Amino acid sequence: MFVLGVSLLSLARFQFAMTTIFHFFFVPFSIGMALLTAIMETIYVFKRDEDYKKMAKFWGKIFLLSFAVGVVTGIIQEFQFGMNWSDYSRFMGDIFGAPLAIEALLAFFMESVFIGMWMFTWDRFKPAIHALFIWLVMLGSSISALWILTANSFMQNPVAYRIANGRAEMASFTGLLKNPQLWVEFPHVIFGAFTTAAFALAGMAAWRLLKKENKDFYRKSLRVGLWVGLVAAILTVAVGDLQTQQVVKDQPMKFAATEGIYKDTGDPASWSVVQGFDTKNKKVTWSIEVPKMLSLLTYHKASGSVKGMDTINKELHAKYDGKFGSDISYYVPPKTLFWSFRIMAGSGMFFILIAVLGLWFSRAKRNTLQNKRWLLYVLGISLWLPFIANTCGWLITELGRFPWIVYGLYTIADAISPSVTAGDLWFSNTMYFLIFTLLGGTMIYFSHRTLVAGPDALDDGAGYGTNVDPMAKGAFSHE
Repeated sequence: MFVLGVSLLSLARFQFAMTTIFHFFFVPFSIGMALLTAIMETIYVFKRDEDYKKMAKFWGKIFLLSFAVGVVTGIIQEFQFGMNWSDYSRFMGDIFGAPLAIEALLAFFMESVFIGMWMFTWDRFKPAIHALFIWLVMLGSSISALWILTANSFMQNPVAYRIANGRAEMASFTGLLKNPQLWVEFPHVIFGAFTTAAFALAGMAAWRLLKKENKDFYRKSLRVGLWVGLVAAILTVAVGDLQTQQVVKDQPMKFAATEGIYKDTGDPASWSVVQGFDTKNKKVTWSIEVPKMLSLLTYHKASGSVKGMDTINKELHAKYDGKFGSDISYYVPPKTLFWSFRIMAGSGMFFILIAVLGLWFSRAKRNTLQNKRWLLYVLGISLWLPFIANTCGWLITELGRFPWIVYGLYTIADAISPSVTAGDLWFSNTMYFLIFTLLGGTMIYFSHRTLVAGPDALDDGAGYGTNVDPMAKGAFSHE
């Protein structure tokens, strides 16, 4: 069915993409901010440096904002399983429901309890005990991601299941957790989350240093962000390489698309830095290549050819024609995946570089960062880059699975709700977009307001968990 030239399936897919991408702006940021806040408070516990306590309170305010928005956007995203993808829910409910139920009952409950305890008990527990609360929040957030990615990794690489009565049923819960896709996807997402928050925090601190406000406070904050960011970026790149090896094995079409390969390569295979596509005729029109590099990336050796999308498409037709019909195309969007991969991978290398530069010039004994305004501007602008890189990563993960919603088992076209109408989708798409715009604007506004107020506002009782007596003179005024 087409309305205004757009198919029902395209509207449903757009809605899921919009809600997922927006939700994933905040999830990795909040996970990473929990870690950074925990590190700052832990440094305070060991050094008794009040600056780090103030840093934990100050950056904790922005963490709490991101956590709240992440929860709201996650609820909106879950609505879609019943609204737009009910056939998918029926097919996958037995497998998808178990990890999501555990996530809600265990991980999210753990986050919610300890985040409240952390917010309101700054002066009621010993510093070490209070710091433990924020570590438990971070742990709960990470466990939450584990269960969600358990479900997602099944969609990438189905394991431990059987088909009965036209639906997938779980054969082994431990088998689900042993999915090799999970144990490359989960660390890649978690380290990416730490990277996201680290460079976002460093970027915010850099902008305040450009304003020459609270220079010592923001220099320390920036260094915490850059140290975490450096380690996390290196680990993200390393685990990303392991995930690439798994994709080569489980989803060769996705890998071929990220490298823009229509025809089988020679041996050794060259890596395209940039290239042009003729997607209509399914061919590459031009390319700038590095000899042998693709073989190194694919097999970790300087030899070996790589299958192209044309060959893989034929193999998938031979394997699945009796199940899905011969008219289906197994090609995925190569242009989108090709550039998404390069933006994501290039961002990782860029983060490592600017972290090293920032740490070198911000050393306590020879701090010259304040004079390197070009670097502060680079760091400041780079606070947006992790969100772009995360979006590119999820485009690769989800678009690269086309035309399946569960790889090799269930197509996207079969998963859509039979009763949903184009009018429903146009209305919900419009409403979700407006809600997301409002939520995103609110998050940016209050984060900016927190930064402008600065850490000195905490001394006036403006911080979360400061236990200000509401009856005290001046608590609600500047008397």
